[in-house]
Amino acid sequence: MGYYDDWVELAKAQDTKEKRDVFFKDYYDREKAVYEAVLSQPGEPITGTFAALSDRFEMDRPTFAAFLDGINASLKKGYDVKNVKGNSKIVLDADFEKLYYNMLEARADWLCTLEQWDGVLSPDERAEIERRWKRSRIAVSKKVGRNQPCPCGSGKKYKKCCGA
Repeated sequence: MGYYDDWVELAKAQDTKEKRDVFFKDYYDREKAVYEAVLSQPGEPITGTFAALSDRFEMDRPTFAAFLDGINASLKKGYDVKNVKGNSKIVLDADFEKLYYNMLEARADWLCTLEQWDGVLSPDERAEIERRWKRSRIAVSKKVGRNQPCPCGSGKKYKKCCGA
């Protein structure tokens, strides 16, 4: 069983709402500290072994595996998080536009508002990413014309079938 699987088991073991709240609050605080470090060095990726990085950020191995799972989609080179070992080489080299977008997608407001973003993306760039994210959330459907074939597949005109 790998570190990520250990994290999943730890999260499942929180059997009451109070335990879950405390567990995830602690995780979010630790996650925030790592993102602050990543964002404060935008030109220099953070590198090291999995074990060394988890020690550097004062996280146990399963918690760091959970962080790596969260940032993985935003890294220039992703990892198979389930198979990461203590001696695996990790490079935290994020695509910052993608990272900001993914933070919006995860609704992680405490990460989107970090002041370290000011040194990475301008307010205009962040606003554009937010606009793009909001546009992607709008449901759009193609309207069927009255004389078009019905989308149900009956072969009848829409006005004589489902549009009646």
